[in-house]
Amino acid sequence: MRPTRLSPGLLWILLTICPAVLAGASDGLRGTGDLGVIVERATGSIQIVETTSRTSLARITGLGDLSHASVKYSRDQRHAYIFGRDGGLTQVDMLKREITHRIIQSGNSIGGAISQDGRLLAVANYEPGGVKVFDAKTLALVADIPTVDHEGQRSKVVGLVDAPRQRFVFSLFDAGEIWVADFSQGDSPRITRHRDVGRQPYDALITPDGRYYIAGLFGEDGMALLDLRQPDAGVQRIMEGYGRGDELLPVFKMPHLEGWAIAGDYAFMPAVGHHSVLVVDRRDWSEVARIPVHGQPIFVMASPDQHAVWVNFAYPDNDTLQVIEVDTLELTASIEPGPAVLHMEFTPRGEHIWVSVRDANEVHVYDAYSLERLARLEVQSPSGIFFTARAHRIGF
Repeated sequence: MRPTRLSPGLLWILLTICPAVLAGASDGLRGTGDLGVIVERATGSIQIVETTSRTSLARITGLGDLSHASVKYSRDQRHAYIFGRDGGLTQVDMLKREITHRIIQSGNSIGGAISQDGRLLAVANYEPGGVKVFDAKTLALVADIPTVDHEGQRSKVVGLVDAPRQRFVFSLFDAGEIWVADFSQGDSPRITRHRDVGRQPYDALITPDGRYYIAGLFGEDGMALLDLRQPDAGVQRIMEGYGRGDELLPVFKMPHLEGWAIAGDYAFMPAVGHHSVLVVDRRDWSEVARIPVHGQPIFVMASPDQHAVWVNFAYPDNDTLQVIEVDTLELTASIEPGPAVLHMEFTPRGEHIWVSVRDANEVHVYDAYSLERLARLEVQSPSGIFFTARAHRIGF
C-alpha cells in the first residue's frame, strides 16, 4: 500500500490547527500544589484560590457553621477537609470544586489533624468532648476516644496535632491533661495520659521536626512541653510566671499557637493577656527576650525562610500587623490592612503573605519583603486561609 500524501494546503491546515487542539485539551488539567482555601465564616462557604495568579477559582456553599473553621489536606492535596464549629466534617474535591462527603460528627468541634500516612483523620471536639477518628477517604468512623478525666468528667479537646509514628497528640482544656493516641499498631489506639500539666491548656503546637509538643496555658502564666521522643520523661513546665507582677488585661480572643512560630533557635509565643511576644530559646526552653507589640497577639507566624515573624492582634487592635526581624528581635514594620485582620498565610516559599480582613470583606496579598500590597480579593467575611502546601508539613 502506498503511503498517503497530503497536499501542501491540507498539511498547512493540520499544522496550524493541531497545536491549538492539543493546547485546548490540556487547559482542563491542573495540579493541586498551587491551590488553597479561604474560609467565609459568616456564610458557611469557602473560596478555592490559586496562589500564582492570586485569583479565586470557585466558591462552594453549604458547609455549615464556619465561625471557627480549620482546614486539612489529603497527602495528594486533592481533598480538603473542613472542620466546622457545628461538628460538621466536610470533604471537598479541590479539582472538581465540589463537596464529596459531609457528616455531622459532634455538637461542636474545634479542628483536626491527618495522620502521618494520610489514612486517618482525627477531629477535636468541644461538645461532647473527645476525639473521633475517621477514614480519610470515606469519612467512616474508625475510633472514638472519649476524654474523661480520673474523676469521670468529660473535657473539651484542644490543640490536636499529628505526630510521627502514626500518633495524634491533644490537650484536655478542662482536665489539664495531654494525651497521646498511638495508631501505629492498628485502628485501636494505645492512649498515654499525662496529668496535671497546668490549668486550662487552650491550644498547642508541634515543632516542625515533630519532636516537641507545646501547650499554652490559659489558666496560668506558663506552658507545658512534651518531648515525643522521650515521652516517659513526662511533661515539663516552661515559661512559668512570665507575667508575674504585671496586670493581666481582659482577653477578647484566645491566642493561637502555630508551628510557623518556630524560627531558627527560637520559638515565638503570644503572651496571654499581655501586649508582648515571648522569645524562647529552643535549646533549653528558657525566655531570652520579650518584645512589646501593638496589642494582644493572636497569631505569631514565622515566614518559610524564617527571616521574619508576623503578628496580628485581638480586638480592639485588630486592624494592624507587625513584623519582627528574627536576627535582631526588633520590630521593623507595622501595616494597617483594615478592620479585623483574622488570619495570615504565606505562600509555600514565602514570597507573598495573604491576609484576611474580615470587616472589609477582602483578602489582601502582600510582598513579604517590600510589604507592597499586590492584590485584593473580594471574600465574604474571610477568616482562615489554608494553602495545600500544608499537606506535607507536620502539624498542619
